[in-house]
Amino acid sequence: MDDWQKLPFKRFTYMDYGSMVGESFEYAKEAVVGKWNKWIMLIIATILLGLPLMGYAMKILRGEKPAPEVDDWGTLFIDGIKYFIVTLIYAIPLIIIWILVIGASAVAIMSGDATAMMAAFGAMAIGLLVMLVIGIIIAVFEIIGIVRFARTGSIGEAFNFNAILATIGKLSWVPYIIAIVVLCVAGIIFGIIVGILMMIPILGMLIYLCLIPVWALFIARYVCLLYDSAGAA
Repeated sequence: MDDWQKLPFKRFTYMDYGSMVGESFEYAKEAVVGKWNKWIMLIIATILLGLPLMGYAMKILRGEKPAPEVDDWGTLFIDGIKYFIVTLIYAIPLIIIWILVIGASAVAIMSGDATAMMAAFGAMAIGLLVMLVIGIIIAVFEIIGIVRFARTGSIGEAFNFNAILATIGKLSWVPYIIAIVVLCVAGIIFGIIVGILMMIPILGMLIYLCLIPVWALFIARYVCLLYDSAGAA
C-alpha cells in the first residue's frame, strides 16, 4: 500500500491535499517521462479533438495504476464521445445563460442607444457572474458524476444526484470544496506557465501540445483519488 493510501483522507488535513497533488503529479510524470511512444500517442489523442484523450482519462478514473497504454483507439473514441456528451449536458444551463446574455446585449448594442448599451454591459457583467456561480455548482456535481460514469459505464449514473450527494456526504462538503479549490489553484498555476510558454513562437505551441495530455492525466488521477477517499465503489 502506498503512503498516501494510509493517510486519513476524511480528515483532509493540509498534508492530505498535498499528498493527493503529489501523487497525481508523480502518476502523470511516470506515465510519460522516458516513455516517448506513449507521450506521442497522447499528443495525437489530444490533436484528434481531444476525444481519445477523454476516453483515456476514463481509464484513469476507473483507478488503473500505473497509467495504462494508449491502445484500442476505437474504445477511446467511443468513451471520449460519451464523456463529451456528459460534459455537454452538464453545460446546458451555462450555454442557455450565455445565449440569453449575449443575445440581449447584441440587441441593445445594435440599437445604438447609449443608455441601452450601458445597461447591456451591466447585464453582461451580471450574467457572467451568474455563470460563474452556476459553473461552480455544476462542477461540484459533475466531478463525482463523471467518475460514477467511468466506473459504471452508464451515462445515467453521471446524473444520479442521490448517489452523488451520498458520496459528497462521505467526503464532507467543506473538505470536498477545498479539494476542488486546490485543483483550481493547480490549474491557475498550470495556465500561467502555459501562457508564458505560448509567448514563444511555434515552440510555445509545441510545448503546449506536449503538456496538455500530462495535465489531463494529473486531473484524472487527482479526481480518482478524491473519489476513492470517500470509500466509494
